[in-house]
Amino acid sequence: MSVSCFLPCRKGSERVVRKNIKPFGGYEFGLIQIKLAQLLACESLDEVVLSTNDDDIIAYAQSLESSKLKIHRREDGLASSSTSTDELVALAHAITSGEHIVWTHVTSPFFTSACYSAAIERYLACTAQGFDSLMSVKKIQGFLWNEDGPVNYDRAQEKWPRTQTLKPLYEVDSAVFISSRANYRHYNDRIGKTPLLFVSPAESGFDIDWPEDFALGEMMVKSGVAV
Repeated sequence: MSVSCFLPCRKGSERVVRKNIKPFGGYEFGLIQIKLAQLLACESLDEVVLSTNDDDIIAYAQSLESSKLKIHRREDGLASSSTSTDELVALAHAITSGEHIVWTHVTSPFFTSACYSAAIERYLACTAQGFDSLMSVKKIQGFLWNEDGPVNYDRAQEKWPRTQTLKPLYEVDSAVFISSRANYRHYNDRIGKTPLLFVSPAESGFDIDWPEDFALGEMMVKSGVAV
């Protein structure tokens, strides 16, 4: 049984310039430095495949001189803001070698090596319980509305029920997806048909997407939140 990690990391960012490699929270090479350290330290992973078209990220990754790290120079045509996740699913299947594939992102700096180990262990166990994949989620148990009204409770029954009695909903936080190589090939997806929802602690699933996320993430690192 072998487990590969697919780490897509394209050049450029429309919201935060050089987001993936600019200094972050005292780390000279920023998010990519944190993420590669986490993944290379995870003993549950047999290989880490970094797919990028960023020369600076490639140079940093090469400087690590890790036999566990495989660098895939991605063509620019597969590294634009319009590149679909479906296209990357096919790429992940093509360039990894493990029987199982862990998909993650550099923008989840607080999803640590221990988090990956726990997720992989849970995934391997859950396949015997009817699940065929795993994805990390954030549990939401509050008053959720759309423009038509509440979506997770009925005000005709009770206008403001206790939140602990509400049926929870789950937001995919994109920190980790785990599925088999066979599922990638069969479904052209990074999950199967029956994914286990792996609830992450709030800080673990924190995703850096906007400038304010970047600033808040730096504050979290400096305040002692583990990476």
